[in-house]
Amino acid sequence: MGSLPQLSILKGSQKSTSVQQLHRIFEEKVDQGCGNKTAIIFNVDHLNERRINYNTLNSSANRLSATILNGVRERNVQVNQDGDWVIVVCMAPSDNLVTTLLSIWKCGAAYLPVDPSFPPNRIQHILEETKPVLIIHDSDVATEAFGTFPAISFDALKRQSTDFSNANIKDDATLCGAEPDPTAIILYTSGSTGIPKGVRLPHSAIGNRLFWQWDEFPYSATESLGVFKTALTFVDHISEIWGPLLNEMTLLCITKENTKNPEKLVTLLEEHKVERLVLVPTLLKSILMFLGIQKSNKKLLQNLRIWVCSGETLSVSLAQEFFNYFEEGKHVLCNFYGSTEIMGDVSYYICDTKKALQTMEKVPIGYPVDNTLLYLLDKDFKSVTLGEIGELFVAGMNLARGYVNNRDTRFINNPLAVDPKYSRLFRTGDFARIEKSTLIFEGRTDSQIKIRGHRVDLTEIERNVIKLPEVDKAFVLCHKAGEIDQAVVAFALLTADEEPKTATEIESKLNNLLPSYMVPQVVIIDAVPLLVNGKVDRQTLLKQYESMNNNDSNVTMNFDYTGIPDDQLKVARDLFENIAAVIGRSARAPTLSLHSNFYELGGNSLNSIITVTQLREKGYNISITEFISAKDLSEILQIMYEGITQEISKINPKIIEGNQPWKLNVVPLNHSHRDDVIEIITASFYEKADLEQWLKPSVLRTDYRDILDLIWDVMVEKDLSFVVTDEHNQTVGVTLNFDARDEPEVAVTNVLVIVFEFLEFVEGPIRDGQLPPGKNAILHSFMMGTSPELNAQENISLIQFMEEEVIKLALRKKFQGVFTTNTSPLTQQLATVMGYQELLDYQVNQYVYTDGTRPFAKAPNSQRAIVHWKPVIADD
Repeated sequence: MGSLPQLSILKGSQKSTSVQQLHRIFEEKVDQGCGNKTAIIFNVDHLNERRINYNTLNSSANRLSATILNGVRERNVQVNQDGDWVIVVCMAPSDNLVTTLLSIWKCGAAYLPVDPSFPPNRIQHILEETKPVLIIHDSDVATEAFGTFPAISFDALKRQSTDFSNANIKDDATLCGAEPDPTAIILYTSGSTGIPKGVRLPHSAIGNRLFWQWDEFPYSATESLGVFKTALTFVDHISEIWGPLLNEMTLLCITKENTKNPEKLVTLLEEHKVERLVLVPTLLKSILMFLGIQKSNKKLLQNLRIWVCSGETLSVSLAQEFFNYFEEGKHVLCNFYGSTEIMGDVSYYICDTKKALQTMEKVPIGYPVDNTLLYLLDKDFKSVTLGEIGELFVAGMNLARGYVNNRDTRFINNPLAVDPKYSRLFRTGDFARIEKSTLIFEGRTDSQIKIRGHRVDLTEIERNVIKLPEVDKAFVLCHKAGEIDQAVVAFALLTADEEPKTATEIESKLNNLLPSYMVPQVVIIDAVPLLVNGKVDRQTLLKQYESMNNNDSNVTMNFDYTGIPDDQLKVARDLFENIAAVIGRSARAPTLSLHSNFYELGGNSLNSIITVTQLREKGYNISITEFISAKDLSEILQIMYEGITQEISKINPKIIEGNQPWKLNVVPLNHSHRDDVIEIITASFYEKADLEQWLKPSVLRTDYRDILDLIWDVMVEKDLSFVVTDEHNQTVGVTLNFDARDEPEVAVTNVLVIVFEFLEFVEGPIRDGQLPPGKNAILHSFMMGTSPELNAQENISLIQFMEEEVIKLALRKKFQGVFTTNTSPLTQQLATVMGYQELLDYQVNQYVYTDGTRPFAKAPNSQRAIVHWKPVIADD
């Protein structure tokens, strides 16, 4: 007898479905005695904070609410076509914003966020469709796009509110009267028809999501503060604001500028001992990168135990990076799934160990939240068999009321429902499958993607590109959809009768039509590639984009060094080439110059950190904040140049005068130094060498011992190498030297042979063709290493001390000069300070090995090998 196939249906826990308007929960908390607790801390500029307590927040919101009610009734405004009382909020994050939102709920209306940066046409569409009874805005917001709709600044509304009562408003006095579950929030998303659409979220849906969160992820006994940093137009702001405030906690309100700056954001999270954070994976990547470049012995954000990723796909590799920094058992990484139409999140998965991730191809989107049913259905709306891929449908208490004007058919009746609370289905447009009772995301059924947590339909972008008079045809595609470095690209075929436009000019026009996060990179094409059936060959377009400025090859950007002093050219070259390599194909201007702005070039928060990280790895002391705040590249260049010259100059005079910061002794190399030398050379080159990093994981720590074993006896015999010891007789530095025309022949059998072949490639022609002939003429500074236990200042000091000692050694041994190749920006700068001549500047990623490969191909263009020579003249 056969068994029935298991169907792909997941059901969340069933909980009480009683409906309570959210501001009433807030008022109950105040009545129960939390009034003197701090409700909001608004971080203005990190040094200045505003604080208000629960009593003040409640009283201020009541006065504002009464003022709004009075104005609406005086104007005899009617409810809109959906039966919603809508109030638009066009304000930046602050304590005033939160007070305004609470006041809107108290008067029985729904708040509708509109970002001040939205293009006027988008704002006008939203207003015409929702018919708000009022627009509340910041004083500095331009009001032209509001048209004839009534608008008032928060400051003006607050002044009027002093004439009204601070008492809670009773239900029968509100706009919605006795309605138990009015619409609380309307959020606009991208539309599949090319037109933005508004999602109507009732109090009950928000409440179901929040109560599930409080049950599944309860606040700890030490957790007294939550963070509000997400844009109000994004659904995750709801749990960020109202989760803490409906639990008598303090809400830390962070400005957009601080949210975009990982350095400032991490500082705030650390100072306030924040224990949980909601963020998109892109921001998580930025934070992890920032944490990775910190030199402090203290590990930051150890209090932050719950990390919730949502809004974008969480990759396995990023989750593994998380556990490379944070300890298992003390920190968890959660993957939430959902969209605005289903109150942000309807399923969740908890990552708590790195081991579990090792067996995954994808991080699951997990299990359903309370009062939720998840169905995987086929094209005939029948449940697929367990394990098969189906389209994901959602039923339950998290569903929105629908769209403004009921414009879309993605909310449908549920023919499978028995319980009334599951009587409606939302069609997500996502494919998924169930594996071990866990939901796995398998892609989209349409052209929607996530950008910075916002669900965006490529159709809307395409529609706006085609509207431009200079564009004949346009096709908008997403390159690497769902990945951290995804890019939205508009391929545009221009009209013949219009004056030719550049891609940058078209993008500039789109900035006036689309929110900034939706503006694509424009690629102008000469013809539309077609398949044999006549349809557009979209894969060919993506391959065309892939081949443009491929980051694995040289980036085709021009560098304008006009106005840069000669002594800053080396630093400028490092900066320009590093930016070009990082931004790569996303660059929105063909030329880099001192006047270029990183973000106008196509930079963003994530690749700004990548850029800073790479610059710091090259020895430049620049912070994330300095980089982000710079108005153009000239400011960044100045910071980099001053930083590295200060690092050298603050130590250089003492070294030259022989006054080291601590007592150092030079000891000729002997056999007793063998273990110390091998340890220091291995630590210096395996961990930090500029060339070896591109050969990993093929390079092994034992490779250095193998080479040193082969040349050890010769080095001791030649008496040209030395170690440096400190006052405790501990070996802290090593310098290995040879006569350039009397070096031992060594058969290197490990991967380091590539490094030695490269050095011979750049040095050989110069040694044999440009330098003095014969033995005892050229002292070759071969390898130099320092103890890994030294701090940065000690390390620089010791390197320069050893460089001076090499010159003294050359003088004593009557060599005509010192010959060396520097691959580190620090030693390159030191060589300049110490008077070395630059004989060759070679871009390392151009090197072709004997087998035809390019072993350093992934190195940025800014990574150089500079061959130096310093003549020395002995005193008679």
